[in-house]
Amino acid sequence: MFQRLKEWTGQRILRYLNTPSRRYAPFFAPPLDVLRHSLQPGDVLLIEGDTRLSTVIKFLTQSTWSHAALFVGDAGKGETSGGEPHVLLEAYSEVGVVLAPLSKYEKFNTRICRPVGLTNEERKAVIDFAVARVGMQYDNKQIFDLARYLFPYPPVPVFFRRRMLAIGSGDPTRAICSTLIAAAFESIHYPILPETVDGARYGIAPFVQSETDHIRKHGLYTPRDFDISPYFSVVKPVIVENFDYHTIKWAPPNAGPD
Repeated sequence: MFQRLKEWTGQRILRYLNTPSRRYAPFFAPPLDVLRHSLQPGDVLLIEGDTRLSTVIKFLTQSTWSHAALFVGDAGKGETSGGEPHVLLEAYSEVGVVLAPLSKYEKFNTRICRPVGLTNEERKAVIDFAVARVGMQYDNKQIFDLARYLFPYPPVPVFFRRRMLAIGSGDPTRAICSTLIAAAFESIHYPILPETVDGARYGIAPFVQSETDHIRKHGLYTPRDFDISPYFSVVKPVIVENFDYHTIKWAPPNAGPD
């Protein structure tokens, strides 16, 4: 009886946290075909989510991005929705690891982060690692792991915010964060956070270095880490798609909104 109550409570909390905000509107979402043509297998697509949980993650990580998905391209097991192929792999606390169509994020702010220097074989290894985990479910019975997200702006010091994402030991934390994608890259020993290069570390403060070591040890990766990583380039679809500023039609200087 108590176990069923825990499961019921966990599902209710998840539903509440995953409820979209009515006030969300993207600043700029590129046309879907432009975004699709700009993506390559192995790219990480960062998303500015619109749920209550997204708001908390953006606050705790001091970032625009609350969710990350891996672009797997044709490796999506042939799954489709309405004839559209599933080309994104993502993990959610409520459903586990799934494949999704690109149109799912057509109306969201997004950013493409591309790993630098990978061979085709290495990209395939990253994708194969992630796709092999499709269908993996997460234990949603760890109520404490979920309930902490009910407080949108917890009064916690900056150094503790990221760790708020991993209090407790339940699997929902691993689904909410970007651990799966990070693990896929780590499977080929590809770095995300700054590492030692040619015997010398990047010039970062000792506190930042200790946090980096803690993140790496406990898998507390967040979407922001791919954005600021020195090993991932940022791809902007409009520029990639042969942007020509001569084609822009400017409004008259004194023209205002209707």
